[in-house]
Order: sequence, then C-alpha cells, then structure tokens
Amino acid sequence: MSGWRVAGFEEVRELGAGAQGRVVLARHATAGTLVAIKYLDTAAAPPGALDRLRAEAAMLGRVSDPHVVRLYRLVTGERGAAIVMEAVDGVALKDVLAAHGALAPEAALSVLKGSLLGLAAAHAAGVVHRDYKPANVVVRADGLSKLIDFGIAALGGDDARTGTPVYMAPEQWTGRPASPATDVYAATCVFFECVTGERPFAAGDQAGLMRMHLHEPPPADRLPPLLRPLLERGMAKDPWGRPESAALFVQELEEAATAAYGPSWEQRGVRLVAGATAGLAALFPLLAAGLAPGGAAAGGVAAGGAVAGGGGAAAGGGLLAATGAKVAVGAAVAAVVAGGAGAGLVAVQQGGDAPRTLPLRPVSARVVSVTRPGSPPIREQYVTIGGHADPAVQTRVNAALRAGTDRQMARYRKSYAANTDVASVDATTDIGLHTARLLSVTSTYFPVVKNSVEGNWVKNFYTPGAVTVDLKNGAVLAGTGLLAPGSATEPRLRSLTALLASLDESRCLTQGGSGRPAVIRPRDLAGADPHVLISLLPRKVRFDINVFGLDAGVSEACKSTRVDVPVDRAAGYLPGWIAAEVRAGRPTPSPTPS
Repeated sequence: MSGWRVAGFEEVRELGAGAQGRVVLARHATAGTLVAIKYLDTAAAPPGALDRLRAEAAMLGRVSDPHVVRLYRLVTGERGAAIVMEAVDGVALKDVLAAHGALAPEAALSVLKGSLLGLAAAHAAGVVHRDYKPANVVVRADGLSKLIDFGIAALGGDDARTGTPVYMAPEQWTGRPASPATDVYAATCVFFECVTGERPFAAGDQAGLMRMHLHEPPPADRLPPLLRPLLERGMAKDPWGRPESAALFVQELEEAATAAYGPSWEQRGVRLVAGATAGLAALFPLLAAGLAPGGAAAGGVAAGGAVAGGGGAAAGGGLLAATGAKVAVGAAVAAVVAGGAGAGLVAVQQGGDAPRTLPLRPVSARVVSVTRPGSPPIREQYVTIGGHADPAVQTRVNAALRAGTDRQMARYRKSYAANTDVASVDATTDIGLHTARLLSVTSTYFPVVKNSVEGNWVKNFYTPGAVTVDLKNGAVLAGTGLLAPGSATEPRLRSLTALLASLDESRCLTQGGSGRPAVIRPRDLAGADPHVLISLLPRKVRFDINVFGLDAGVSEACKSTRVDVPVDRAAGYLPGWIAAEVRAGRPTPSPTPS
C-alpha cells in the first residue's frame, strides 16, 4: 500500500498484512503509549471498504467496556484510512483451541463469561456483533478475555444474513433481523467448542450446515450434565427461547457454573486459561517485540486474526481489527464521538481496567410492554433504566431487572405449551422505590385461562417477583441482603413473622390448616426461588410470602399473601442506609408502559 502513516506514531513492527492493508504495533511519539493501528489502503480496497471501516468505527464507538477493545482514533485521508486502538499482549482463542484442542470446563466458562460481558456492553448500546467466533476473542496472558472485530456489527433489528456459517444462528441463515439473542447463539456454539474441542455442527457443505443449524437439536449430551441447560438455552432455534441478552446469559452461566464447580470456579478457570496461553507466548505481539517481559498483559487488544483483505499470514496470527476514537492517546484517556466525515469519533472512557469513581445521580426508569408470539403468547412488562453515569453499571442493572421475568416466563411457556386452555401468560411490573441510590421493582406473573373468571384460580396460581438493585454499583439486594445483620436469625424472624401476621389482612399467616402460625425461616429468604420476597416502596417495605411453602399447613385458599409494612415499623429489620432511602422515597405515579 502507499507509504502513508498516521502522524504522531512511531511504528514498532508489522503484525500482519493483506491485499487491502496491514496492521502494525506503534508507539505514540509523545506519550509513549503502545497502540495497534489498522491501515486500509483505499486505492487497493474494493468499493465500499472505507464505508465499512467507518461503520465499524461507529458501531464500536458506541461501546465502552473493559471486555471490549478500546478505540482511540479513526483517521482518514486522501491516501488511506486507519483506526488506532489499544494494544494488549494476548492470543486469539482460535489459536488456544488449535494448540490444546479443548479447555477444562471452568476455563471454557471463564472465557465465555468475559466475552459475554463484552457482548453485554455492546447490547446495552444497541449493537449486535453478528460475528462472535474464536478468532474474535482475545485471551490475555493473565487469563482474561476481550471481544474484538466489530466489522460486520449492526444495530439490533438489522437483517442478519451475514456472519461465519459454523456459528450462525438460525435467523442469520434465513435473513431475519439480528438481535442480542443472535450473539448469544454464536457464543454458545463457541462455548461448546471450548469444552469439547469440536464445533456443535459440522457438514460437508453449506447447505448441510444450514439444515443442522435450522433443525438439528444441539448436542447437549456431549457436555457435563449441569452444563447442558446452558447449551440448550443458548442454542434454542427460536430467538425468543434464548436469553435475550448476553447480560442475562452471564447470570445463567454463573448459576450453572457455581452449581457444577463451586463458588471458586471462576478463579480456577482464569488460572487454567492463563496456563493454556503460556505456551503460546511467542505469538504475543508485545512480547515478540521485546516490549512486555514474560508475556505480561500490557493493556489493550492483541493478536488473533487476519488483516482486511486477507492474503497474508501475520506474526502472532495478525492483529484483529477494531476501530477508534479521536482523542489524545495517553495512559488514562480515550474515547469516541461522532464527528464530521473523516473526523473520527470522540467520547469519554477511562483507560486501563481500574474502576472509575463516578457521581451518583438520578437515572431514568420506565416500564416497557412487549408481546411475544408463540403458544401460548407471552405478554410481559419489564423495567429498564437509562442515563447512568457508568455504562457498565447500567448494563448490570438492566440485566438484573430482566432476569427474573425472563426465567419465570420461560418456565410458564414450558409448563403451558400443551395446555390449550391457557390464552396467554402475562407479567405485570410496577416500579416501587426509585431514589438516586435504589430501584425496587415488583412483578406478578400468571396464566390467563380462556373462558374463565380470573378470581380465586388466579389468586392461588399467580407467582410474585421482586428485584431491588443498588444503582451505585449494580448489586442486586435480595433476601438477607435487604435485612440488617442479625435479622435472619430464627428469633428475629419469628418476631418479623409476628409483625407481618398482625398486618396480614388475609389472615393467611395465622389461619393455617394445622392450627399453628406460619414462621419464616432463614432458608425461606434464600435460593433461586425463595418463599419470601422483599421489595421496597416509598415509606413501606413489601413482603410477598408463599405461605404454602412455609410448612404452615395452610389451606388451599391461602397459598400466598402480600403484606406492606410501614417503614417505621420495619426499620429495626433493615440496614440503616436502606431504611433512610425508604423513608426519603416519595410516591410517584406509575409510568405509562411503552
């Protein structure tokens, strides 16, 4: 290509070259920061290549997350175009699998989690990657992974007939719109490959491969039993049958991994991945250039792919392209914002992986209503937030707000799939407490029966839901996490049950068929499906109690009850800061669902 170079950078070494350009490791002349630069030779590139590079920049420029390659600059000129991005010592997951064949399950799960977190950030920004595959996941020397190459990414809703065939979701084969669930499918395919060393489907031609992705069930029997539901959910043929975003899939992954391998699975997995990359240190671009002793991660994106246009093997497998932003490149900078044509991108993000200290400010919250076709159809509401100072926290919060509804509605759809008496399964959601620090949401899930009066039947068979999130850090507060230290002991819970019974208008807590009152126990507040849900409202604390699960011998007419406790009476059971937030909360009109 032409001898044109991005001003202000000194080239260290070439990482890969192809017919349309090359990728180099470079150093900022003033700050000394190492970067990767992907050059496009506009004279040699086919029509549309520059537009695709700009589109790639626009897509990745929307995403800010430690699990996605960071962008610094998009530069265009008469003789070429280039994107400047961070440079990290690492190797493509593709090379790791080629060297080892397969990974231990904990290692595969940790790689999947890291790249799913990168996808989650993209999904939160409205971007669908559409080409998740081992070549587009970089594993650093410390065992952590990053997602790269948004070359064919698109906004959710765009037609999906593009991607790498062995990882393409059914909707990509048929040209239906792409969605976050499209990326979830591909990530699940890669997870299977990491565990088994083979792709889930293999065929002699593309037609055969398409048939398998469209119609063959995923080979779950080849995975350990506790991991099979992950594969079946993630590779469901219908996008609605998959977790709707990578963030939700991360939650399911963590639950399955903890159940299968214990609470320390991730630490072991990261160590195993780091060990798997150790023998591939010669492929690390910074180490090969003598700039990273021992293959230590230097912060940035790394090796593992082909240069645009192909046609040349790169040392270290080539540096996979991403895109960039128009800012000074320094140790703690970054970012990207749309400018004029060729002006690049500019925005703000913190360099490195250190956490940021951001101001706590009110965020917007709204109820969204959707109807999903199927048998039976699902009519649901969920809450989503916007305007958070930290996009990563916003992603975690929105995932938490969706997770319970997604799980319950998936159960309902499975339970009532063959029940022709059920017209639909519904979820209604209300915002309870919403302060600058806390957001608490309650939901009610129930089947709607044809030609029936929704009276006692619905009362007995509805399922409550609740989630409270700390808007400061995205943490989910549930069960004992909403109670003051010491409040989950047997004596304190007997006292709490007595308080609830005194306020229970249905008398369900005191009129059990056994003649003894119901008593909440510590285990009733724990687990994936606790018998007691706690949520927060302005100046009140709400308890949704599955009385039937409390061993109280209740009658069929009293399976559940809801009790609202004034904050002044509940304060002794709450952490002080939570009680203060509940007291300060002001009732607000419920927003109109959109």
